[in-house]
Amino acid sequence: MGKNVARTSKSSVTSRRQDGDGNQVRNLILHDLPHQEFAHLAPHLEFVRLSLHHVIHEARETIKSGYFLNDGLGSVLTVQPDGKSVEVGLIGNEGFIGLPVVFGFKTSGLRVVTQGDGTGFRVGVNALKNILEHCPELERRLLRYAMILAMQSTQLAACNRLHDVVERLARWLLMSQDRIGGKILPLTQEFLGQMLGARRASVSVAASALQKAGMIAYTRGNVTIVDRSRLEDAACDCYQIIRQQTSRWQSETA
Repeated sequence: MGKNVARTSKSSVTSRRQDGDGNQVRNLILHDLPHQEFAHLAPHLEFVRLSLHHVIHEARETIKSGYFLNDGLGSVLTVQPDGKSVEVGLIGNEGFIGLPVVFGFKTSGLRVVTQGDGTGFRVGVNALKNILEHCPELERRLLRYAMILAMQSTQLAACNRLHDVVERLARWLLMSQDRIGGKILPLTQEFLGQMLGARRASVSVAASALQKAGMIAYTRGNVTIVDRSRLEDAACDCYQIIRQQTSRWQSETA
């Protein structure tokens, strides 16, 4: 178990919304899962607390557990041999960390790290494989989410190549707020640089521009979104493209 993950309890979920210790089930994949499937999955879920910058999965290492995020934010990174990284996906309580195992793989080429304190429900890989054989709706939801995350990653790859740092920073802040909620995001310029694949100095200039324009307020370690509407105007088209495609797919499967 990672040093920044605190095991709190085995989940003995008695309803679709709360576990036996009173932990709310806010993960959207689990929240309204059919009762029979949720009851099958529940004994294998473990409520965990996740701390800032904890590496949930490391690139090319064996995936031992999957995570249904409840609160917080997971950043999906592609890591180069020289250690440099760039973000290609964001996961909040709408999703699941550990998708390669759903397709029968044991490892991933990507690193997933937390972007703030949060909580989630952890499930062992072997247990999940067995559960999916009896839970077709859960499997469908995970496969659909895999498509959404792949679409997001494709769009972010284009974004990192085509758009300037100010546009990308605005887009990143909006995507993060959508998943974390609230107006205050726990971020540093150094870590933002890693996420955006940009030099720290470039991120500093971009953050300063957004702050001078009255869209955000930046203090060491935190960014406060002051004017979301104007921040959306400052962001590149990628933000709306991802939102619209996600909404379109959700309506097609409703």
